[in-house]
Amino acid sequence: MNRAFSRKKDKTWMHTPEALSKHYIPYNAKFLGSTEVEQPKGTEVVRDAVRKLKFARHIKKSEGQKIPKVELQISIYGVKILEPKTKEVQHNCQLHRISFCADDKTDKRIFTFICKDSESNKHLCYVFDSEKCAEEITLTIGQAFNLAYRKFLESGGKDVETRKQIAGLQKRIQDLETENTELKNRVQDLENQLRITQVSTSPLLHKMSAHEQHASQRCSSSFWRSSDGPSPCLNISSITVTPVNSADSRLSLGLLIPPPSKCGLPKPISERSIPRPHVTF
Repeated sequence: MNRAFSRKKDKTWMHTPEALSKHYIPYNAKFLGSTEVEQPKGTEVVRDAVRKLKFARHIKKSEGQKIPKVELQISIYGVKILEPKTKEVQHNCQLHRISFCADDKTDKRIFTFICKDSESNKHLCYVFDSEKCAEEITLTIGQAFNLAYRKFLESGGKDVETRKQIAGLQKRIQDLETENTELKNRVQDLENQLRITQVSTSPLLHKMSAHEQHASQRCSSSFWRSSDGPSPCLNISSITVTPVNSADSRLSLGLLIPPPSKCGLPKPISERSIPRPHVTF
């Protein structure tokens, strides 16, 4: 399992130089993951990395997790790893940081490359699974490396510095896009929590109000209930108050006589049975 960034002079490359220098070559593959390696190159180095990631992927597969699919965009500037549907850049491996690339001759579906991380300066081995294009992808990366090296010689090294600046700006843009996505997700979570809180508190208030209303009715009904007999009924809606000077006024008797009871209340005392007080001078 070994293929470096070189190609015999008697054989031609697969793509035109313009396709890799002005555009990119896309491929679809399954991404097994990346792992840190001790050396920037070597057959045994990538073989150990492949074995390690295959084992980890086997465990995840037994748990029901599928191998994620990615899109590779290969150009003279590097290899981008994107999510196929959203086109979100997951990894941007600059070409001058890639030190080794190989496809597995024992397992023709597997290909790898080693890239030095721009932040941690650690060497990471990226492992992919492609059913039909593993060797072709490896050769395409080798062709991109060959074209980039020629361009470096023609420009006297100035082009490399320009690409580094561009790569730095691209990395900054990627970080900002990631941060923006995280903020959007956080705002969405807060909106969902607020919506759940509103839905959960509204029925509670309604239930409390109904309970209070029921308690009030029980309190008012028990206020007039007698413990010795049937519940009396007090009807005060027919009480009439007449002026003092009216002929029908009974205020001179010193009494306010309620209307006749309809529910078994005792009848009012007749006015003849009430003795009138006598005043003696």
